[in-house]
Amino acid sequence: MLLRLLGRWRRARDRLLTSERFQSAALSFPPARWIARRRARRLFDLCAGFVYSQVLLALVQTGWLRRLAESPCSVSELAAAADLPEDSARRLLSAGCELELIEARGEGRYGLAALGAAAVGNPGVLAMVEHHPMFYRDLEQPVRLLRERGKGAELRSFWSYADGRDPTQLGAAEVAAYSRLMAASNSFVAEEIAAAYPLRRHKRVLDLGGGNGQFVAYLAGRFKNLQLVLLDLPGVIEEVQRCQRAGEFPANIELLAGNFNGPLPAHGADLVMLVRVVHDHDDAVVARLLRSVFESLPGGGQVLVAEPMADSREAGRIGAAYFGLYFLAMGQGRSRSAVEIAELMRSAGFVKVRRLATRLEIHAQLLTGTRP
Repeated sequence: MLLRLLGRWRRARDRLLTSERFQSAALSFPPARWIARRRARRLFDLCAGFVYSQVLLALVQTGWLRRLAESPCSVSELAAAADLPEDSARRLLSAGCELELIEARGEGRYGLAALGAAAVGNPGVLAMVEHHPMFYRDLEQPVRLLRERGKGAELRSFWSYADGRDPTQLGAAEVAAYSRLMAASNSFVAEEIAAAYPLRRHKRVLDLGGGNGQFVAYLAGRFKNLQLVLLDLPGVIEEVQRCQRAGEFPANIELLAGNFNGPLPAHGADLVMLVRVVHDHDDAVVARLLRSVFESLPGGGQVLVAEPMADSREAGRIGAAYFGLYFLAMGQGRSRSAVEIAELMRSAGFVKVRRLATRLEIHAQLLTGTRP
């Protein structure tokens, strides 16, 4: 009965809100005017969102955000640096100011605004912005992307392990581009995990699927007594080994080559971390992976899953709208709620599955589970 009444109310609301007469009346009625204006702005922002993203991309590609982080500049200086006509430079600056990426500083000079400074302060943001043109090309015809389930999308070739080939046969050159992007974007997550989870209680930690090891390198600098292990595909580990030999990667981090689709190599860790790994894979792969992690741990050993989750108040829109289409173009994976991930963990055998609060859920939420 209650559901039927709610359904009738929603149908009546929809008819009212789609009525031009009602919309005009709402703008004429002061108590309702601010609601109508707010919804109009939000609707236009949805229409213009792609343009806003291209303004941000242009500010990154011209190098202006990084340049303005060093010192304020004039229009002529910025135009010359990007080889742009001054009228075009003014147009881009005006757009950047409205989006709170740039601000006028007086005397014809410009500097970073709050959002621009935040972007420059997090290299992962700039890396994702520079990566997005590939995704935008896949989204040129979104209905076709949905209808064909991402078949032929450009992102599939970028994430080489997602294009159907045997991932163990990928060489270092084939995984280099996505490994660099993972390293940059994982900078979002490292401090969140260290602040939310008591890593000091463990002796040996495995970062499973950790790319070029940016996260374990961060842990090595902060937790001197932790024994650290990095496990990824052979092509990824080959490049990390090269960096390790060159002194560009901590020598005390153990490196293991492996694959998610089979038993894990012996690692001896009492904590296995899956940092932004689970959402990259389909349910069947995640179920096998979690079971392999379970079987590789000693009694009392723990798994930690860290990624944005679909039921987060902060990250829910990102999970459903952004990652929903991104993973479709990528060819595998999906954004899951904490409830869904917890159920996969329990099905693998983990107990005491619990959710830990983080400072910025948009970067990652945490779930832990224990092998009994």
